Amino acid sequence: MIEWKDTLREGAVSGTLAGLLSAAVLLATGRREDGSAVAPVNAESHWLWGDESLREDRPTLRHTLTGFVTHQLSTVFWATLYGLVRGRHKPADLSQALLGGVATSAAAAAIDYTLVPKRLTPGFEHRLSTGSMVAVFAAIAGGVALGSLLMRDRR
Repeated sequence: MIEWKDTLREGAVSGTLAGLLSAAVLLATGRREDGSAVAPVNAESHWLWGDESLREDRPTLRHTLTGFVTHQLSTVFWATLYGLVRGRHKPADLSQALLGGVATSAAAAAIDYTLVPKRLTPGFEHRLSTGSMVAVFAAIAGGVALGSLLMRDRR
């Protein structure tokens, strides 16, 4: 039986950590590669605002807030899905937690860039290099792993 309360709590904690860590990477790599820290975050709002989001370099409520909220909600979704798939099998140690985080992040990237419609891709791929995108997904993996370790003994 699915323990929804625990799964949703872990998804919220792990996903929030994953979102914050990966948003920090988005900001740093955006600044380095585009000269605009918020450009990759803005690009994540393209599902709602269209191609104008892919070109916006300034912080705006319309693009930056929507992009950040979209980013956080997506990492919470993936972390919750990981908790649901994993079920009661909590990670015993750091290596298991990292394996789960990497599997979650890899699944998110694979699905986001192969199965979902173009309008629903993360969007930051339009503003970042492949190496920076790998760093973003690595940060997601790290956040999911950290969250699952922090939540493993909670009941």
